[in-house]
Amino acid sequence: MATHTPLQNLPEETLDPPDWSAVATLAHRIVDDAVDHVARVRERPVWRPMPDDVRAAFQTGLPQEAMPLEAVYGLVRDRVMAYPMGNIHPRFWSWFMGAGNFTGALGDFLAAVQGSNLGGGSHAAALLDQQVVDWLRDMVGFPEGASGALVSGGSVANLLALTVARNAMAGVDLREEGLAALTRPLRFYASDQVHSCHRKAVEALGLGNKALRRIPTDDQCRIDIAALRKAIADDRAHGFAPACVIGTAGTVNSGAVDDLDALADLAAEEELWFHVDGCIGALVAIAPENGWRVDGIRRAHSVALDPHKWLHAPFEVGCVVFRDRAIHRQAFAVSPEYLQATPRGIASGTWLHEFGLQTSRGFAALKVWMALMEHGRTKFGRLIDQNIGQARYLASLIEDEEQLSLQMPVGLNIVCFRFDPGGLDEERLKAMNVEIMLQLQETGVAALSDTTIHGRHCLRAAICNHRTRRDDLDLLVADVLRLGRQLVVPQPA
Repeated sequence: MATHTPLQNLPEETLDPPDWSAVATLAHRIVDDAVDHVARVRERPVWRPMPDDVRAAFQTGLPQEAMPLEAVYGLVRDRVMAYPMGNIHPRFWSWFMGAGNFTGALGDFLAAVQGSNLGGGSHAAALLDQQVVDWLRDMVGFPEGASGALVSGGSVANLLALTVARNAMAGVDLREEGLAALTRPLRFYASDQVHSCHRKAVEALGLGNKALRRIPTDDQCRIDIAALRKAIADDRAHGFAPACVIGTAGTVNSGAVDDLDALADLAAEEELWFHVDGCIGALVAIAPENGWRVDGIRRAHSVALDPHKWLHAPFEVGCVVFRDRAIHRQAFAVSPEYLQATPRGIASGTWLHEFGLQTSRGFAALKVWMALMEHGRTKFGRLIDQNIGQARYLASLIEDEEQLSLQMPVGLNIVCFRFDPGGLDEERLKAMNVEIMLQLQETGVAALSDTTIHGRHCLRAAICNHRTRRDDLDLLVADVLRLGRQLVVPQPA
């Protein structure tokens, strides 16, 4: 028969170290290594393939026994820090990702040390969270009193916005009755360049992919207003209920910006919710030279944006803002018996979970707050202008080369182009340009992505990096030409 030690006789344990001084020494070393990692980022490849033995190390089983913290850090240093995605590197332009900033990384560390849960309550982290939301609200021109919520990123920000739009436009109490109570199927409208997260959103909302009507775009990838107007009229005639127009402030493919003022006019005329997916371009509103490009965004009912893009907050942090605080709260608020407000104490503060889906949420606001306090709105606006100017510089380099072809007008900061020596069909051009892209990545010179727009395949450089310089773009063009010419004329074995 097994014997058991009485619980009161078991030693009590903690995750705190027995020797804080040793942890402090290691922590100082980690910070020194982290500073070196960022300060010398330009000296490293953008990306490099992971050796098989390192990859295999991530398949090992769950550890059962303790390992010294110094040894744990050694594994992180050698296996994780040495093989990053690369997006903090100045020549990472694969997808639209911010480059991070060291102050934000310190903010993440301090937020983790403090350990607050942003479900709400009366404490400093909750107040700072709402201050950051107010700052972001101001950046896109929303009025004082508008509300918002910090989330993981643009996908969830758009999901929350479309949830509020669905509920507000349904004409029935969807929270209580569900979709079965709808008398007519709802319809949402966006351009054929809309981000894929919107499909996921309407599917998650139970509306189905067909509820999101993709409207054709013009030769600059902006939504066709006349086609949109016709689609709305056709849907009304066939028994559907038009609910929401989604404008895009910076398409993921090419950075195109819809005519937001025209969309706001149309939405008002048709009495529809107007949402703007501004995860790429909403923050252009603070750029002194280019803010005009997103005029009209302030007229939306809701806007999704990403501080981990052009505010360069370390991943992850997104935001959604709403013009009407009451309608926003109505979509999510619940008052369970274990989260009742009190006149004093911790529960006397605002319950932030009433404005979104998460009851538990990390203190992501601190890294945004610290960087904005350090640098100020004005500098971030200049950095956005700088990236847009760099995109135009890259476009000019491409247009000066006979064997390079600019595939789309440069709207914001995304440059779509390809190597084209002439005489090749679309299939062979795609294969050649994909190989150029892969060799650039594998050699660590630069990271591009690729896409297909209106049937044409192209390489895509999304310049959202405060470390990028013009000579990086010179190097990119030189290497694309070099690799392309080697592929046209195969080298002798």
